Amino acid sequence: MQVYRAEYALLPTGVRQNVRIHVADRQIVGVAEGPVGDASEIKIKGLALPGMANVHSHAFQRAMAGLAEWDAGGRDNFWSWREAMYRFAERLDPDSQLAIARFLYVEMLKAGYTAVGEFHYLHNQPGGSAYAPAPAMMDAIAQAANESGIALTLLPTLYMQGGVDGRPLSERQRRFGKSVDELLVMRSAMRGKPGVTQLGLALHSLRAVPSDAIRDAIAGVEATTPIHIHAAEQTGEVEETVAQLNARPVEYLLDTFGVDRRWCLVHSTHLSSGEIARLAQSGAVAGLCPNTEANLGDGIFPLESFLASNGRLAIGGDSHIGVDPAEELKAMEYSQRLALRRRNVAASAPQPHTAARLWSLAASGGAQALGLGAGAIAPGARADLVVIDTDHISLASRDGEQALDSYVFVAGKGAVRDVMVGGEWAVKNGHHWQEDAAAKDYRAAVTRILSV
Repeated sequence: MQVYRAEYALLPTGVRQNVRIHVADRQIVGVAEGPVGDASEIKIKGLALPGMANVHSHAFQRAMAGLAEWDAGGRDNFWSWREAMYRFAERLDPDSQLAIARFLYVEMLKAGYTAVGEFHYLHNQPGGSAYAPAPAMMDAIAQAANESGIALTLLPTLYMQGGVDGRPLSERQRRFGKSVDELLVMRSAMRGKPGVTQLGLALHSLRAVPSDAIRDAIAGVEATTPIHIHAAEQTGEVEETVAQLNARPVEYLLDTFGVDRRWCLVHSTHLSSGEIARLAQSGAVAGLCPNTEANLGDGIFPLESFLASNGRLAIGGDSHIGVDPAEELKAMEYSQRLALRRRNVAASAPQPHTAARLWSLAASGGAQALGLGAGAIAPGARADLVVIDTDHISLASRDGEQALDSYVFVAGKGAVRDVMVGGEWAVKNGHHWQEDAAAKDYRAAVTRILSV
């Protein structure tokens, strides 16, 4: 057993000083506050936070970040961006998938993410033919996670049709298409693979998966399986769902599929007041991706009402226009300030420091959404820690909670010093052991992709 003593630590009760964290067998087995103990304790200088989960990742999109920031006609929106993404995805193969994902996962770790939910639908070769073996692209994701050291919840994604009306997949969408049986066979093949910490299931959206297939897919997995789905990201999606299913997307999911704590509804941007309350009551997690949602012009999630209903939330990097959990939390809070013309919207009477409340909520909700026993510095949780350097210039002369505020709203990932995943240090003094090799392979892969 290792005993760490953190100068400051964010506990479920708030930021505390002089915290002993006992770690054994990849778990936290004890937490205590008090005076300095014996010399065997390993000192953690700075602020220790519970590890953060990135619950929604499309790893391949990291390589196209910044390539869709132009519009000659003044009509660019999510749907035109999607076509650009489809064109980019056609250029990828298992080797480039590995190089991109490995570099991204190293980036995530260095930024303070300790776990990732990979919402993976890039299953087939261009044109729709299966790889041999069929899960070749998922194998690349698992290898990237194994080599980087991040905890991976792999979410094989069902994608079957081109719209809620049941129209067939477009030519470019054929790379994503699998039947329920095909997907479940591929999913089973990933069980126990090195790098796969948890195995979940994703349903792309109500646009891409018919209701009967959703039922069949859920029936084909274990009762504790994390289930993720895109929901109500765009007003166009809401309108299409109402026209075809006579209900709003989140309303339909709640009414039809017994949504509960193992579900993560990604985005959930456009909710009615009734959906807000019911989603919160279900215990499901709203997987918010504030930077991507802003980049794509999706809209603003109703955070204040959702939190007032005791809703569960998590954050995701999605298209990876940014790779920084502090940046996601800042974007979440700032969108609320712009919409409501108030400050510190996410603060509460029990926790008046906005960053402390948002980090605690997102870490806990993210662990729930990925099916990981993590998300808190508490006995029984996975030993996932993020250590913030309180000597960083932007954190000078701050106490624990002020340091956390300044990390989230000022310094960002530049203040992350050390990162522990499952009791092992993946990042020390801001460096990951594989960062140079991963960057070299990523650069070579992107050069090949963009030369096509």
